[in-house]
Amino acid sequence: MRLDSIQTKDFLPMSPAEAKEKGWPEIDIVLITGDAYVDHPSFGVAIIGRVLENAGYRVGIISQPRWTHNEDFQVFGPPRLFFGITAGNLGSMLNLFTVAKKPRSEDAYSPNGWQGRRPKRATIVYATKVREIYPDAPIVIGGIEASLRRFAHYDYWDHRIRPSILIESHADILVYGMGEQPVCEIAAALASGKSRHQLDHIHGTAVVRDKPQPVGEHKVLPSCEVVTRDTSDFCLAFRMIHEEQDPENGCALVQQHGNKHVVVHPPALPPTEEKLDDIYGLPFTRRAHPSMGKVPALQPVRFSITSHRGCFGDCAFCALAAHQGRTIQNRSMGSIVEEAQTIVRHPDFKGAISDVGGPTANMYGMRCRLGRYRCPDRQCLLPKPCENLDINHENILDVLRVLRNMPEINKVFVSSGIRYDLVLADESSKYLEEVCQHHISGLMKVAPEHIADHVLDAMNKPRFEVYQRFCDRFKAVNKKLGKEQYLVSYWLSGHPGCDVPDMIALAEYFRDTKTHPEQVQDFYPAPMTLAACMFYTGKNPLTGDEVFVPRSVREKAMQRALMQYWMPENRARVATALTKYGRRDLAGNKPNCLIRHL
Repeated sequence: MRLDSIQTKDFLPMSPAEAKEKGWPEIDIVLITGDAYVDHPSFGVAIIGRVLENAGYRVGIISQPRWTHNEDFQVFGPPRLFFGITAGNLGSMLNLFTVAKKPRSEDAYSPNGWQGRRPKRATIVYATKVREIYPDAPIVIGGIEASLRRFAHYDYWDHRIRPSILIESHADILVYGMGEQPVCEIAAALASGKSRHQLDHIHGTAVVRDKPQPVGEHKVLPSCEVVTRDTSDFCLAFRMIHEEQDPENGCALVQQHGNKHVVVHPPALPPTEEKLDDIYGLPFTRRAHPSMGKVPALQPVRFSITSHRGCFGDCAFCALAAHQGRTIQNRSMGSIVEEAQTIVRHPDFKGAISDVGGPTANMYGMRCRLGRYRCPDRQCLLPKPCENLDINHENILDVLRVLRNMPEINKVFVSSGIRYDLVLADESSKYLEEVCQHHISGLMKVAPEHIADHVLDAMNKPRFEVYQRFCDRFKAVNKKLGKEQYLVSYWLSGHPGCDVPDMIALAEYFRDTKTHPEQVQDFYPAPMTLAACMFYTGKNPLTGDEVFVPRSVREKAMQRALMQYWMPENRARVATALTKYGRRDLAGNKPNCLIRHL
């Protein structure tokens, strides 16, 4: 493919005319997405579409259909095999609303950032419309929105338990996690003549059945109706799900919903290095389809490289373990270099690789020496890194060295967040020195999230003194290098276990360290996360301990305001917090005050 002369035929078709350009008389699979169609490996529908195309299937794309117009769903007619539906790279509600439930002004995954191009709960809306138009067509749902809602789950937007999205969407099968292998198995099963009602026993999928069919070894969760009534049973269900997220040793889970049963098969095995290399070696154009215009979400990742998938960090608020898995899935150095060679031939490339990383930049090549996916009685990194974890930064350093020495590349950045406790645990490594010397442009991203240890415990994050030691190390390294560089630290408000006095203490830390962080976030309880379960039930489901939960809009707003107490628009909320919690001493003209007056 000549990257300087991209045409519509270089993309998956979005119309019958484009399919005809490819010589395709019919479409086997139609993928419907709530995002703009961007042919880049950071976009889920592009990866699934390219993988299916590579497997020999003819794939068409319907991007952001108008959900009140049947004709938008009828572009290709009924596909030979199935409709695949995703809300997009984010849940549709998060694309539409802030955590404070205010409408967003921009949708980064839509053409030109236009808002209003996708419905609320897009997976359900799209699937319902397809079922209405094509009653007998097989419907497969997937992506992050579906993946995290495969069981009865707590829904933040309605503040209630909602049933499995399979029940609400009337889809035939749900693919969860990174779904390349399951979706290919579904396509092969339907191509072999199986009906949509015979898609069973595929790992990484969930189905609805009238009766709990024999599924080999399986466990029965408390029903949707029971977890809706009783938070203790919701905690039990979460714990059972948490324990079975093991692709090697996990068993199927069955949850009754009225007179239906949701059967969730064990996770799919993580892709091998060879398989991951094949996926990222597919002919992505790294462009938005010509009909899409400019898509804001593409710009920061356009010339980035995914080195690996997965994260064993187990942060309580993060959905990665439930979606990508905890096993680090690496690409080979050869594959990464080949992608870099493709990038440098792109006519828009200006010499800089914007990122080489994954969910956590420095987990590439790390593994459990015992070959385990998860241990039932321990975590990989807390209270300290496990002795069986092979913490070695040489693998990623080797990759970075090769890339930065390519003559066509001027700069290779590490923009993904770095797990600083791993850096400290690898005492002999030169990782921090080399990244500071060659791979950041003055800023390094880390995520301490808070300073209070009891809050960090609830978050499953390292203690604050670990972050402080890393800060000291970072400063020492940059002093040695003669560089003036800074940490971009991410902070989180409103997490279970965190109250307003904790946020006042964090504000005082910002004051004392003379920092004015811009990377701050209000906690969002993503379905299937430990933190969401704590937020809904007020208990840690893994320990049974009671956990304080800031749920009121007023308290969450105060916590969020305290993270940026110096901003004029936050003064009223900061004043309210200081008055309510007996810290009027922090208002006035003294050097230690957060605001000048109440």
